[in-house]
Amino acid sequence: MKQSISPYNGIKIFSGTSNRALVESICNFLEIKVSQVKIEKFPDGEIGVQIEESVRGDDVFIIQSTNFPANDNYMELLILIDAAKRASAGRITAVLPFFGYARQDRKDKPRVPVTAKLVANLLVSAGANRILAMDMHSLQLVGFFDIPVDHLFASTLFIKHLRNEDTKNLTICSTDFGSAKMAVAYADALECPLALVGKRRYGGDNVESLNVIGEIDGRDILFVDDMMVTAKTLVAAAKLLKRNGAKSIKAAITHCILTKAGYDLIERSAIDQFLTTNSTQIAYSNERFMILNINEIFGEAITRIHNNSSITDLFEIKGI
Repeated sequence: MKQSISPYNGIKIFSGTSNRALVESICNFLEIKVSQVKIEKFPDGEIGVQIEESVRGDDVFIIQSTNFPANDNYMELLILIDAAKRASAGRITAVLPFFGYARQDRKDKPRVPVTAKLVANLLVSAGANRILAMDMHSLQLVGFFDIPVDHLFASTLFIKHLRNEDTKNLTICSTDFGSAKMAVAYADALECPLALVGKRRYGGDNVESLNVIGEIDGRDILFVDDMMVTAKTLVAAAKLLKRNGAKSIKAAITHCILTKAGYDLIERSAIDQFLTTNSTQIAYSNERFMILNINEIFGEAITRIHNNSSITDLFEIKGI
């Protein structure tokens, strides 16, 4: 089949300040240099940006994870997009390895905003023509944008890694009902049984695991979820499964945005190993953490977007 030719000039990849190491790793995979941009913060906290090379007619990719400090990182991304638009970029793709505010995706109480939709509107208004993101917490977020969204899954990396291990005694477990669909996908792909933990939340960081459905006694458990911040849900679920006879416990979490309190909680937990990615700069980790590099999947996605090729097979795994 003849490969599509991009209507734009070359690829230009710009990095925000949130995760420069990942951007450099992606560019190393693509064998191109990170494009030059000057980003500074003025004494009053305002952010200044100057693109230091021509982007006229180019296919521009701006990579920025929007984890802590989320507001600063989002504002920096919006300013970078605006700078590229005013410099006559041919197309601008906002690449968000971690999409902040994703959990505020519904109006579940009176008089609360749907902040994820607000952020989507801001990105489009700033000038983004396309979005590339990974594990955006819920699939409905794709519909918040009025521009194309390519949604990648870290499960492609995790499952590839897990298939090199002995999974005969493995049970896939979700930490709550929200991650149940993800757990089903892992269980189907690895041909493992499934378990489910029920929980009750009493506030933003007060969680109690209540019960578990599925075979746990004597089994090796793998929790799957898209992010961990305070780790209270994960630690409470691990404690419950240990009481129910779990042999060992691992966790595969895409976005590791642990607070110091969350890290301290994990240090004292029954979890033996954490699989995670470098979608954000990980502030706290130890020898139990195995960090998988997402540079190849993002690099391949960027190449295919530029060449107008399908990226479906980058996340085409049984059950997903």
